[in-house]
Amino acid sequence: MEHPVVSREEWLEARRALLLKEKEATHLRDRLNAERMALPWVKVDKDYVFDTPSGPKTLAALFDGRSQLMIYHFMLGPDWQAGCTGCSFIADHLDGTLPHLNHHDVTLVAVSRAPLEKIEAYKRRMGWHFPWVSSFGTDFNRDYHVSFDPEELASGKVFYNFTAMPAEDAGTELPGLSAFYRDADGTVFHTYSSYARGPEELIGTLMILDRAPKGRNERTTMDFVRRHDEYDGKPRAAAS
Repeated sequence: MEHPVVSREEWLEARRALLLKEKEATHLRDRLNAERMALPWVKVDKDYVFDTPSGPKTLAALFDGRSQLMIYHFMLGPDWQAGCTGCSFIADHLDGTLPHLNHHDVTLVAVSRAPLEKIEAYKRRMGWHFPWVSSFGTDFNRDYHVSFDPEELASGKVFYNFTAMPAEDAGTELPGLSAFYRDADGTVFHTYSSYARGPEELIGTLMILDRAPKGRNERTTMDFVRRHDEYDGKPRAAAS
């Protein structure tokens, strides 16, 4: 890995130029956030019931008394033996957010199609504490376009990230993040969803790596990621 080595003055000039672009990106993010909050909402008319450690709960009950609900669509299918590596990477960052989100009137819950006992076993293995429930036997994952049945896959196309994509690139499960609002009357609205690399900013590790000398040091998106109990302890060699 080769980089030019310059004087402190030359470095400062280059850094100031980059700072202007970083500020542009920050201001753009602020505008995107405002547009995101201005999106219209959709009333949730279907009655979804999830399997939870404390018994069956409706979507409205998942709010846990708060007005806002964030659901992470965690890739763990009914016949999977372990959760998706990328989803597990995101999940490693969730526990620390809970007291802050809850204090800010937001409940965060992960949802997977796997039966609850499989979810609970994997959650124990990983040492996580965030709420995680099962949508097994419901239409929830399919309605929010993160799970696909054999008929859909056989058609050659599935609807994901707001467009049609080749079924061969999808598999049975894909990740996503969805937001919901519950009003004073108990009516639930779907306000936002994000898929593919959309939830990437949840991953603080990547934000740190983006500022490290070698960056993410990857050939393909997150090819360096393993479940946190699967690293061999040796530093990863340079991708280049």
